[in-house]
Amino acid sequence: MTLLEAIDIRTSRRKYLETALAVEHIENLQKLMAEYHQIGGFRVELVMNNGEAFKGFTRSYGMLTGVQHYFGFIADVDDPHADEKIGYYGELLVLHATAMGLGTCWIGGTFSKSKIPFDLTGNERLACLITVGNVADAPSSKEKFIYKLTHRKTKLAEDMFTNDASSVPAWFLQGMAAVVKAPSAMNKQPVMFTYEAGRVRASVRTKYLAAFDLGIAKLHFELAAGGGAWQWGSGGEFEPREGA
Repeated sequence: MTLLEAIDIRTSRRKYLETALAVEHIENLQKLMAEYHQIGGFRVELVMNNGEAFKGFTRSYGMLTGVQHYFGFIADVDDPHADEKIGYYGELLVLHATAMGLGTCWIGGTFSKSKIPFDLTGNERLACLITVGNVADAPSSKEKFIYKLTHRKTKLAEDMFTNDASSVPAWFLQGMAAVVKAPSAMNKQPVMFTYEAGRVRASVRTKYLAAFDLGIAKLHFELAAGGGAWQWGSGGEFEPREGA
């Protein structure tokens, strides 16, 4: 499965089978974690066979069951773009996990911080978690209900960009089609794109978890647009891959 195919089928999974991750999956995920740490400058920890942080109704609000494994993303407090980078590379990790047949879910705060087994230094903070694990082939009835409960009506691609031309290139529209499928906090889809004078920019105006959403949306756009590179930050510009 390609990452673009993973974009099409990825959905937040909240019910997990309490089974161990396959050795092959662990090895592949750890290689990716090491790579993203080196590039992004944040730390990623994979907790396995320990779901204490999610046990009890008050800790997960009854929305997560069976969690045994999860990624912890630990940011440098001095990096102004840490959350955006974590959104970008965290979603890349999510898509690879999806391609492996695993379920995932971004977690902002529905867990017990006292049960998280991370040793943080003075210049580190826990940014977020992503649950990962084996799941049933189809979401449960409860998962479907929670999805409806927590998701607003999804925006159309044209609601998420502005342009100054009568038409935009095909690669831009392909990128926007993938942005619509990007997860965001409360499904608010706060990232806006602009295509002006042949240049693409992405920005956010809201504050709640917006930097994570910005990084996730930028990744989806980049993958579907055929590759390229983003500048970090709200208003950052996209440089398409040569020949796009």
